[in-house]
Amino acid sequence: MSNSAASAMLWFILILQARVLPTAARWSSQTTTKFYDFKVQMTRVTKLCNTKDIVTVNGMYPGPVLYAREDDRVTVKVTNDSPYNITIHWHGVRQKLSCWYDGPSYITQCPIQPGNTFTYKFTMVEQKGTLLWHAHSSWLRGTVYGAIVAYPKTRVPYPLKPPYEEHIILLGEYWLKDLVQLEHDVLSSGGSPPPADAFTINGHPGPNYNCSTNDTYILNVLPGKTYLLRIINAALNMEQFFAIAKHNLTIVEADGAYTKPLTVSQIMLGPGQTINALVTTDQRIGKYSMSVGPYMSARNVTFQKIVSIGYFQYSGYTSNNFPLSSTSLPSFNDTLVIKTVMDGLRSLGAVNVPREIDTSLFITIGINVQKCTSKYPSQNCKGINGGVMAASMNNVSFREPNISLLEAYYMKLNGQFTEDFPDFPLQVYDFVNQAPNDIPNDTQSIIGTRTKVIEYGSRVQIILQDTGTVTTENHPIHLHGHSFYVVGYGAGDYTPQAASFNLVDPPYLNTIGVPAGGWAAIRFVADNPGVWYMHCHMEVHMSWGLSVVLIVKNGQGQQETLPRPPTDRPIC
Repeated sequence: MSNSAASAMLWFILILQARVLPTAARWSSQTTTKFYDFKVQMTRVTKLCNTKDIVTVNGMYPGPVLYAREDDRVTVKVTNDSPYNITIHWHGVRQKLSCWYDGPSYITQCPIQPGNTFTYKFTMVEQKGTLLWHAHSSWLRGTVYGAIVAYPKTRVPYPLKPPYEEHIILLGEYWLKDLVQLEHDVLSSGGSPPPADAFTINGHPGPNYNCSTNDTYILNVLPGKTYLLRIINAALNMEQFFAIAKHNLTIVEADGAYTKPLTVSQIMLGPGQTINALVTTDQRIGKYSMSVGPYMSARNVTFQKIVSIGYFQYSGYTSNNFPLSSTSLPSFNDTLVIKTVMDGLRSLGAVNVPREIDTSLFITIGINVQKCTSKYPSQNCKGINGGVMAASMNNVSFREPNISLLEAYYMKLNGQFTEDFPDFPLQVYDFVNQAPNDIPNDTQSIIGTRTKVIEYGSRVQIILQDTGTVTTENHPIHLHGHSFYVVGYGAGDYTPQAASFNLVDPPYLNTIGVPAGGWAAIRFVADNPGVWYMHCHMEVHMSWGLSVVLIVKNGQGQQETLPRPPTDRPIC
């Protein structure tokens, strides 16, 4: 192997060790367990000319950063001092043999009720990079979220100079309305959610919004340095573009897995996606805008169009000498940025992609409109053509049980779910171009708590196919408990004859944006027993039923068997 190839192989190990780390991240090599206390509480904030109480962790918005190293054990005691039920999901953590601590409410646990506590315990098994944690109960993740930073093990050689500093960039949405009330109002209306009141960067709306000139995130940098940005989309419902004026971004990690360096001028992240990117301060001394704006691929949807601005500010900048350099984000429906990244995104080296497939699923995803059955249609049927909005996989809208589905599976409780989620669509047609659209007569879905059972160790392939039943749309699909290789994607209907797969170095992700009017193919080995949620990470789509549960059975021996439930688990 050439020296340049060897350097590339070690690139990610290098970049994740920034020269300047927070004190909490300076771990002793002897430390293997990290302890955190998360207090979920109401905190008063003033934003957008309005003062109100929001749900936070430890009074912070965004919440505290969870630091660990690869293979560290993490213990997080969560105390719920808010008036709402709460759970925390450790998004992207594979939860090897720790399904009980994954966090989605009514899937792997009952919510933590007000006044109660629950301690999450998991290990960062062979994981390093940038992930996130967030509430997974109601729509509370709109304010209850934070970064997970997992560093490599100690005493790892670094052949190249590390970045000068690293910084976390959390993209979000802010709502003036109480999020629990917002969820209730949207779901009871049968219609779509209103636009967010603002986009945010690390909780700051920026000067484009009312009363927010001084509520702006500023990243101070030195000239001639290279910085690592850990960029996370923690928004509730919006996919978002991100760019820094006159600076390129070199992607070096996606969803906590190393990639070959890919240099672009802007990126798009769906909710739940993370990207590590290097940026070099090679421009003249000045103040440059960091911009966050909407990507909207669906038709006839209202959304926030005002861009959130932060500042990428060089040391020595003064407003008297240097004007602000602004950047223009792509058009809200520009797919070229997404295609450029997906075409170039590759794992750092060759990877072990499953070649033979044991379990093959073809899953259509999309929006539905149900017929109105309410006695009060003017209040409860505000969807398209007087219907009720829904969403589905293989035309099945997932209904959340009223107890923990994992506990029902483990305890063999009858009547809580079925094991008949279809492997393929029940009807086959041109899913993108000829989908039925006589709303709501031909756009209804089946409602149920249907699951798919998979044998331990199965090599799984899933084709995720977007549909045009109501509108084509880019859907960020997230799988709990496993990461997966994105071996292919394309436009239109998936056909095996025309599909081109990368089985050498595909990216290894936990959330994939299925293209609007297109498809994505993922592969993984089902080597983690438990009950695993797979869903669209747009909160409203998940609430409408765009999800399914995959049950991975036990294998042989203790290391392939789901452990007993924790004794302190919350009770429904």
